[in-house]
Parts: sequence; structure tokens; C-alpha cells
Amino acid sequence: MDNNNKQQKIVQMFDDIAGTYDTANRVLSMGIDIQWRKTACDETYARYSKPIDLIVDVACGTGDMMGYWAKQAKKAGRQIGKILGVDPSVGMTDVGKQKFPEFEFVISEATQLPLGNEIADILSISYGIRNVVKRQEAFMEFSRVLKTGGYVVILEFTKDDKKGLLFGIKDFYMNKILPKIGGFISKNKEAYEYLPSSIEGFLTSSMLQKELDMAGFETEFIKSFSMDISTLVIARKR
Repeated sequence: MDNNNKQQKIVQMFDDIAGTYDTANRVLSMGIDIQWRKTACDETYARYSKPIDLIVDVACGTGDMMGYWAKQAKKAGRQIGKILGVDPSVGMTDVGKQKFPEFEFVISEATQLPLGNEIADILSISYGIRNVVKRQEAFMEFSRVLKTGGYVVILEFTKDDKKGLLFGIKDFYMNKILPKIGGFISKNKEAYEYLPSSIEGFLTSSMLQKELDMAGFETEFIKSFSMDISTLVIARKR
């Protein structure tokens, strides 16, 4: 399967599970992804002191991260000009528009953002970069739309060393429990079998930092959560 067909198949999968996606997410993460997202927002706001005209959330899905950018900005007393969600899945963004009518959503791939050069202050992608087939192209595109000194914020499930009891517990959950629960909620077991395999085929956090460096970013903050299930990377455009 070529890259374009592979990307289209992933988008179709998210269209298929859009209606149950939020419910499955909360159940499978037991709600702890909420704290991961809040931490990402808070750490970024602490680093970026300039006025924020535009935050772009790529692979925005149903808009969860956009909601946290707005919520945490209010807590921090920060004014945001605009929050824009970008995703290739019509099904996911349709759900997002119902949840967050105050935000703007556009249909687009991560490699071809419908934005001008150096226009965004912050660009985030949460649990979406491993689904981008042409990842390095996407990082170059993120660099293009971000202002110099702006931040790319990545939350992702990263691959880790296969050793120890904790890895065994995590591996059992991801490969045996998660597909069954996700499949039951969504009636699409294949989509939730894809998740552990997509993580296994993804990068370690250090490899991710190297790719960001090649695209003109300097990593300023990195943190792993919950037995290294999730990793937060905040990098500034040089």
C-alpha cells in the first residue's frame, strides 16, 4: 500500500469511529489524559510570554485539546486571538463543531496546512503525529506556519525499551485489554487493534526530538507520563 492510500485508510478509520471516539478515549485512559493535556497547555503558556494571536491544533479530532487551550488560558489570564482546529476527518470535525461551536475547524492534512507563513504562535498535535505517514513533511510544514520563537507542542504515545515488569503490564493492557474495550464501545475492533501497532511502529522520544531538530526546532521541555505511556515534547522554532 502506498503512502497516500495508507493515509486515506487511517482517515477513513477515524471517520468510522468518530461518534464513539470521546467515550472510548475517556474509558481507555481512565480520564488521565485530561491532566496530560492541561500540563501541555500550562507548560507552553509559561514559556511563551508574547501576545497569542493564533493557536493551531493539528489532527484536532473532536476538539478536546482546543478546549483545554482555551480553559487553561483563562486560568492563566492569557488572551487568545483565535484557536483553529485542523483535521482530515470530516466525521471527527463534525463532532468537534457540535462540542465547540466557538472554534473554527478546517479539513486538511498535516502536510498541507491552509495557512500563511509564520502566522501561528503555538501549534499542537495530540496523539496524532504517529498517524501522519509523511511525518518529516509535516514537521517542515509546522515550522513554516509558526512564527520564529513559536512553539510546537506534541503529546504522543512513544515507543520504549522492552524490559521490566512495568513494560509487561503496559504491553498486556495495550495489546489485550484496549482493543477489546475500544472495539466494544466503537463496534470497530480493527481501529483499536491499530493503536498498539501504530505505537510499536512509531519513534522513541529521542528519535522524535532528532526529527524536530532537523525541521528547525529546539526541544525545551520533555516529560513522560504514567509508566511512559505518554510523552509531552515542547519545542521552540529557531
